[in-house]
Amino acid sequence: MRNIVLGNEAVAQGALDAGISGVYAYPGTPSTEITEYIQKVKKEKSLSVHANWSANEKTAMEEALGMSYAGKRAMVVMKHVGLNVAMDAFMNMAISGTHGGLVVVVADDPSMHSSQNEQDSRYLAKFAKIPIVEPSNQQEAYDMIRHAFNLSEQLKLPVLLRLVTRLSHSRSLVTFNKSRQQRNMNFLEDIKRFQLVPARAKPMYDKLIKKQKRIRAYAEESPFNKLVIGKDKSLGIIASGIAYNYLMENFQDGCSYSCLKVSQYLLPRKQIKYLFDHCDQILVLEDGYPFIEEQLSDFFMEDTKVIGRLSGHLNRAGELNPNIVAKALGKKAKKYPKIPDFVAGRPPQLCEGCGHIDTFNALDEIREIIGDKQIFGDIGCYALGALSPHHTISTLIDMGASITMAKGAADAGVHPAIAMIGDSTFTHSGMTGLLDCVNDKSPVTVIINDNSTVGMTGGQESSALAKLKQICLGIGVAPSHLKIIEPLRKNHDENVAVIKKELDYKGVSVVIAQRACVRLPSERKKKIREILAAQN
Repeated sequence: MRNIVLGNEAVAQGALDAGISGVYAYPGTPSTEITEYIQKVKKEKSLSVHANWSANEKTAMEEALGMSYAGKRAMVVMKHVGLNVAMDAFMNMAISGTHGGLVVVVADDPSMHSSQNEQDSRYLAKFAKIPIVEPSNQQEAYDMIRHAFNLSEQLKLPVLLRLVTRLSHSRSLVTFNKSRQQRNMNFLEDIKRFQLVPARAKPMYDKLIKKQKRIRAYAEESPFNKLVIGKDKSLGIIASGIAYNYLMENFQDGCSYSCLKVSQYLLPRKQIKYLFDHCDQILVLEDGYPFIEEQLSDFFMEDTKVIGRLSGHLNRAGELNPNIVAKALGKKAKKYPKIPDFVAGRPPQLCEGCGHIDTFNALDEIREIIGDKQIFGDIGCYALGALSPHHTISTLIDMGASITMAKGAADAGVHPAIAMIGDSTFTHSGMTGLLDCVNDKSPVTVIINDNSTVGMTGGQESSALAKLKQICLGIGVAPSHLKIIEPLRKNHDENVAVIKKELDYKGVSVVIAQRACVRLPSERKKKIREILAAQN
């Protein structure tokens, strides 16, 4: 059966057809649609697949490992910066190994379309010493996820499948194959390798190092790594992932150069050595960091023969595209229709009627008191408060950093120190920062923008729904300094007074600005109001 699907949907359907029993994820663009697709199919077909959102990427990684430990296939999904959050589990499960197949799907974001950085997840997988697979198109994304589960079970290791934004969010025809049944639950007879006390971790790490030869051997033989010999020996090309598509768009009638398509790592040395031995120069095309390019000099100590991002033949940062590749090849770039200025220059903005705007307006009312450098922001829709026309947010670093940065600033003597964080981000990684504030009795005011959803990535259900008050009290916030306001224009004066009073308090105070996202369906907003009314 052929279907037109997103790259993310191809991965999701491939995982379902590979017999997964669970997907674990925290929503993050450009990866979100993978889990949403599985949730939709699960509902339509009444599948017995776990597909609820996790509180953050670390919990998702560990939950997936737990399912693998029980002998079933599991997939964990996140965007590139989410892998930073999950690194503790990611590194250690490479040492413990897996049981049921476990695939870590990471969607990187070259050019930072919706991210704070454009880090390349291949480096982290290499750091963990696990195999990497990287599809070039949607059909490969479907086929490769099935291959990755098999590879995981053969090596008893997690496998990282790397996507990039353009592949995740573009559509193509994909042929779906027959699905396989889920695995039955079963435990290993000897579970000692999952007990990473030093005495057992050391021999397991030795085994991981010894597995590197097998990982490379699998890559050398992988059907996804293809070397095509061309007639023109002046240039050899190594292209990975979606960059291979950009290359082929410049050679509609076939490439005259020898070309190695790399889609499974560790790097296949035999094929690379052939290019070095038979070609005058090597051009490396990869979307992301110069991951392959940097390694070539380590293999052959001939880095002057290699051109790419490091040599300046390609842009050092940002995405590749067919025209950038054409320029590197000395070919004429194609002309595409110009994007209208009113579209190209349109900045992101909060939705009309968004409660965050009313919270910003309340803070702007007391700008003389708080200054213009003392509101520490976080990741979420409200991050747009750093931009025009608001200019309310002073900092924006990573998930949860608002509270901890505000605490550090307060420790330095800054007052008032205000943290602004969303409900989902708070349960993702803000709670521990609030605990530090409580333990140190820090003079910090935390404003939790509670729109009762994960608004920035499409309105997924928030782990924090109807729990914020109890969480803050449980952490130790004084009941007299835990305030709930409703950010509406009619409540402006009242909200300003509440925030202003809490700023004067020389201890930890929390203001929950509670109003459901305006983009949610009416029935869902009504249900949220009923839940919150019962809680408050």
